[in-house]
Amino acid sequence: MKPAATPAIPDIATYMHDLGRQARAAARVLARTETAGKNAALLAMATAIEARAEELIAANGKDMEAGRSQGLDEAMLDRLALNDARIEAMAEGLRQIAQLPDPVGEITDLNYRPSGIQVGRMRVPLGVVGIIYESRPNVTADAAGLCLKSGNAAILRGGSEAIHSNRAIAACIQAGLAQAGIPAEAVQVVETTDRAAVSELVRMKEYVDVIVPRGGKGLIERVSAEARVPVIKHLHGVCHVYIDDTADLDKAAAIAVNAKCQRYGTCNTMETLLVSRAVADKILPTLGARFREEGVELRGCERTRKLLPGIKAATEEDWYAEYLAPILAVRVVSDLDEAIEHIAKYGSQHTESIVTENVTHARRFLREVDSSSVMVNASTRFADGFEYGLGAEIGISTDKIHARGPVGLEGLTSQKFIVLGDGHVRK
Repeated sequence: MKPAATPAIPDIATYMHDLGRQARAAARVLARTETAGKNAALLAMATAIEARAEELIAANGKDMEAGRSQGLDEAMLDRLALNDARIEAMAEGLRQIAQLPDPVGEITDLNYRPSGIQVGRMRVPLGVVGIIYESRPNVTADAAGLCLKSGNAAILRGGSEAIHSNRAIAACIQAGLAQAGIPAEAVQVVETTDRAAVSELVRMKEYVDVIVPRGGKGLIERVSAEARVPVIKHLHGVCHVYIDDTADLDKAAAIAVNAKCQRYGTCNTMETLLVSRAVADKILPTLGARFREEGVELRGCERTRKLLPGIKAATEEDWYAEYLAPILAVRVVSDLDEAIEHIAKYGSQHTESIVTENVTHARRFLREVDSSSVMVNASTRFADGFEYGLGAEIGISTDKIHARGPVGLEGLTSQKFIVLGDGHVRK
């Protein structure tokens, strides 16, 4: 896709290192910025986004037109699109972040030691966060807001397919920073769409403390392979709903349809439905009809195909697939044990849900399923920062160290030990 014209940048390495130096300097300013100042900037950003909604939609229209002409698929176009509701959601996300408690400076676990010193932990910013993302222009606002509130400077590198949208949103962010008297370098948007900028960003360990890639599996694999900076990531979202033998079938139908059909192109959309053999003949014909009405293509195991004649046979690849499209793999399993085994083998440790009225089964599922979000009687589509009360998220981590699940303010901070004494010396 041909991006919008960008400033002449003859030396990508020099340009990126300049951004890094400026971000490091801004991070030191942010570390001492009071909560009131950060909140003022967030609220000003939200106001600017709402005031410039027409400009944002016009800019997004250029990206959408270019995307269609270049043959982007429907899932990609859905992620790229801005409308009044999504613009309002960006503004609301910033306002919610402003209302959240500021984690920076929080002291916990302060205890006296036998020596007389007090030892505790203080929550501190990570420093400089690099975000590399595709398609979704709302990430520009979400990432800026979360990094700002958690005291981190941000370097944002969006995809060329959203260049007009990202620049328009960045202008709103800069307006909010200026109104609150915070350095413009606290949030910098990379002006070049040259892929070499990504390679530089993920290697700048002297300036960047963590990288967050948001996009397709190819982008995240590339970033993870090249990075010399720690990465908060998930490769893909192969999410499951398991309908247990004790499930309320009305709840099960509603949850399964919502988990798949509420929005297709998201990482928390259900891609595989697992159904207990004990209830398969009762629930699958109903769900088959519902999914046909929604235009969802079903691919099933042998037992599923006997109950739903005419659907495609699922292959081994289907159980691993993140479709991001109106396609669903369906498997009938013997029981809870087989459901958990299937998720362990084929899942991506993102989000799984069980529909059950059996408390023991629910607790086993919560305890034994090793994913970043595990749910009981709820749609997988709830697995995001906004719904979890984080205001917004910078991404969803399926890693097990530091941050896991939707990464909000706390996930963008670390802790350091603090020691309080009064002339104490070690004997």
